[in-house]
Amino acid sequence: MEKTPPDSNIEKAGGIRRVIAATRYSMQGLKRLWQEPAFRQEVYAFAAGLVLFAVVGAAPPDYFVFLILMLVLFSVEALNTAIEELVDRISPEISTVGRHAKDLGSFAVFCLLCANGFFALWVVVPRIWN
Repeated sequence: MEKTPPDSNIEKAGGIRRVIAATRYSMQGLKRLWQEPAFRQEVYAFAAGLVLFAVVGAAPPDYFVFLILMLVLFSVEALNTAIEELVDRISPEISTVGRHAKDLGSFAVFCLLCANGFFALWVVVPRIWN
């Protein structure tokens, strides 16, 4: 088992128990993230993208890259939501620092949305025009 700080009375799980606990925490995070309309829209866009790729006959590597890009997008969306929750908790009043933190998280999501959109266009457009 992992050592805990001397002032802590919490014993950390090890081995398979740790993996199970980490999985449980991740699923709780997914459950929380599903409450965000933006995340649900991204999941629906992922499904629509997969259907579109199938319709145009995308190659397997295209699906793989799209999957990776979407997983990165979901991760950044989760981090953006975490930032928003922390800012709202620590600084419920409107502040410049809080607004900047939220805007930066939003920009990170925007960049990945653009990357996903550009990749989808790169895959789909040539197959439609040929």
